[in-house]
Formats: sequence, C-alpha cells, structure tokens
Amino acid sequence: MEKKRNSYGLKNLDLSIKDLDLGKREVAMYLSKFDNIDSDMDMIVKGAFARSIAERGVDSESNRKIAFLRYHDWQHQIGKFVKLEEDEMGLFAVAKLGTSTKGEDALRDYDEDIIKEHSIGFQYIWDKMEWVEDESVKGDGYYRIEEVKLFEGSAVTLGANEDTPVLGVQKSANPIDDLKKIEDEISIVTKALINGRGTDDRLYNLEMKLKYLNARLVDHANNAIKSYSKLDRVKRIDNTPSFDWNKVNKLLTSKD
Repeated sequence: MEKKRNSYGLKNLDLSIKDLDLGKREVAMYLSKFDNIDSDMDMIVKGAFARSIAERGVDSESNRKIAFLRYHDWQHQIGKFVKLEEDEMGLFAVAKLGTSTKGEDALRDYDEDIIKEHSIGFQYIWDKMEWVEDESVKGDGYYRIEEVKLFEGSAVTLGANEDTPVLGVQKSANPIDDLKKIEDEISIVTKALINGRGTDDRLYNLEMKLKYLNARLVDHANNAIKSYSKLDRVKRIDNTPSFDWNKVNKLLTSKD
C-alpha cells in the first residue's frame, strides 16, 4: 500500500462518543484508537499526537489550534476542543459546541444519535513511520505510525467505506460528477488564495480546505486504479509528492 507524502489523510472511529452533556453543550469522544490496524494498514501508537497537542492543543499559545469541524470542512466549524489528551486507549477529546446555527444543529444531531462517529484530519510524518512485516495480518504487514501532524477532529454522520478510508463521505453514485465538483472547488479555493484577501484565519482555512480537496482527488484516482487493476499492492512508501505546494507559494508571492 502506498503512502502519499503530502496527503491530507482521514481516519474514522465508529461509535466513538463517550458522553454528552446537553447543559454544558459538551461532548466527550475518542478521535483515534491506539494499537489497532485499520483499513489503511496503519497502527497508530501512543505518543503519535503528543507533539501536535503540545504545539497546537487546547493549552498551547498557538492561534492555529487543532480544530473541531463537521465533515472535515474548514468552513464548517461547530465548536472547539476544551480537552485533548492521549490515554491508554487512544486520543481522547472533549469539545464544546458553539451557539451558531451550525453548532446548534450539531448538538441536536448528537442528542438524536445522528452523529455517532468521529474522524481525524492529519498528515503523515515521513520519518516517523515504518513498515512492519507480519504474516499474521492481511497484507503481510502494517505501518507503525509513531507521529502524525494533527490538523482537526471532525463529527461525521456516515463513516468512510472500509475500502476508501480517506473519504469522509460515502462514495458518489456518479464519480465523474464528483470529480468535476472537486476540481471546480479546487479552482475556486486556489483563486481565493492567490487573491490573498481577508484575514489570516480565512486564508489558513482556505489552505486547509485545499489540502482536503486534494486528498479526495488523489483518493478517487487510487480507487480507479483498484477498480481496474489486479496487481498486488506495493508495500512501500511512494516518494512522489501528491501535491506541489511550492507552486501555490510562488503564486501567492508573485501577485502584481
């Protein structure tokens, strides 16, 4: 199985809600489980989120804190994390829902058991992962993930299909239309970044959305390869970057 260097990866955790306090508008959850081999053939181990929590967690001084989103949409923030910590089971979080319309809708969805799953948006750290040979598991091994860069945790209504773990929504009935929508959104977001208008927060959210859209585009391509190829999965890390951010940076710095 290939890993993309700059991919915006997603991982879902089913039935991850631990507690809901309607009065405080707080929900406790697990965003990730340790020592579990998932459908990406990844095993995330304790300590993988430690640096992200220290640098951009609840108690950090960063103005780019780990975000609490809906559907991994950086323009759909539904609240904020008030606790993020690793325990023996996994990445535990407590989030406070906002009082905006989006926050109110999310609170109702939690209360009515519509939201039952959570997912993380992250990036692999290149030198903090290794392939472990193990003939007892499917694929004869797995990736041991010792660190990731955590961007956000999301509430999701429907988890990703096991065969498409990078998608935060179900497969489209018409993948061609879905691809066209993704391409159009990438074009819109890229133009907005080039224009550079708005606050730093707005531009940061646009950048993160572009990463997410790019990951979905790459995932569609991977699904197409799986559908039409009978070749065995290659157990190596792909050194080819999935997206050249230098080109975007050059565009941003070359405005007239």
